[in-house]
Amino acid sequence: MPQTKPMISIVNVVASASVDQKMDLNDITRKFPDVEYHPDVFPGLVFRLKVPKSATLIFSSGKMVCTGSKSEELAKKAVKTVVQQLRKGGIKVKKDAVVTIQNIVSSINLGGKVNLEQAARTLPRSMYEPEQFPGLIHRMLDPKTVILIFASGKLVCVGAKLETEVYRSVNNVHSLLEEKDLMVYD
Repeated sequence: MPQTKPMISIVNVVASASVDQKMDLNDITRKFPDVEYHPDVFPGLVFRLKVPKSATLIFSSGKMVCTGSKSEELAKKAVKTVVQQLRKGGIKVKKDAVVTIQNIVSSINLGGKVNLEQAARTLPRSMYEPEQFPGLIHRMLDPKTVILIFASGKLVCVGAKLETEVYRSVNNVHSLLEEKDLMVYD
């Protein structure tokens, strides 16, 4: 059986951050007319960056959530850039933001088809109900991630907090599928 290497791409990194001070969102909105702020709908404002392409939610508590980055490094850079731009625009931010990666979402192609019926019976902590969802849901304990496995050999991995956990999760599940003869190659 041809052992192929999974093609892994990180599609979204979600990071939380805090500058540990209250933020005046109305003031930010006045000084940055491009931000989106609709307090009647959502309590945070959206600060978008083109480079690195991301959206950072800023709350009056000084907490932030950055989404849309393609790596841990870019997520940290995005938050740093937002803080720098706020300072440049006349918003007093005393401390640099402390950033924590919360979730890394990646999409994977294994390069072969997966027998989901058999996989559901073989893989521990797996759930497959094709009437409700076309993929098998596999919960991995170490690293703690959830992998959606589709018959096409495409996967989605969520819940990793480090890029290395994505690679470890995917390689673990790929080895398991190969080992148990659940992969079909054309």
